[in-house]
Amino acid sequence: MPPSEPPPWLSETAIATAGRLLAGHRLAFERPLMAGVPWGRSPLQAAQELFVAATVVLAHDGSADPRLIYANRAALLLWRRPWSAMVGLPSRLTAEPAERQSRALVLELARQQRALSGYAGTRVDSGGRRFRLENARLWTLRDDSGQPCGQAAAFASWWWLEPPHSGSPHPLAKRPNPVGGTEPGASVPPLQA
Repeated sequence: MPPSEPPPWLSETAIATAGRLLAGHRLAFERPLMAGVPWGRSPLQAAQELFVAATVVLAHDGSADPRLIYANRAALLLWRRPWSAMVGLPSRLTAEPAERQSRALVLELARQQRALSGYAGTRVDSGGRRFRLENARLWTLRDDSGQPCGQAAAFASWWWLEPPHSGSPHPLAKRPNPVGGTEPGASVPPLQA
């Protein structure tokens, strides 16, 4: 039987992006993105650990209208999107229209400073449900030659600003998770490539 295709978050591109995320965070904040995980592990192991981390982690490229190039499992669950719908999405669409200008200003400030911590803002999931995030860290991603190639964000503190919309699954309902099994709070169908 031929080996199966790895999930998209373990593709060569995603593994390289995970490495840039981890290295960029360490450079920007002088501490690891994931506490308790040894530095120097294999790129595959680092990508696996970043994907399943409880902290929400996202990244977009450096284009004029940046598109998401990475979202870990916590981000996919929060925004209720599979990898194939999240990665490639214009990152501005993670916020509702009224929040996009202030979001863009903070991203520009983070770009100028290379990193920023303590950011708070309102975002919207795929169904239009709003949530508030706090204490986010934003940092610059760098390519192999050290040039800026995008930005990343990580946060662990967030909450819903409104109850679920009619027809939405209850936030504590057991749902399939992206890497198998079920867990409380997962409100998305199984992730697909």
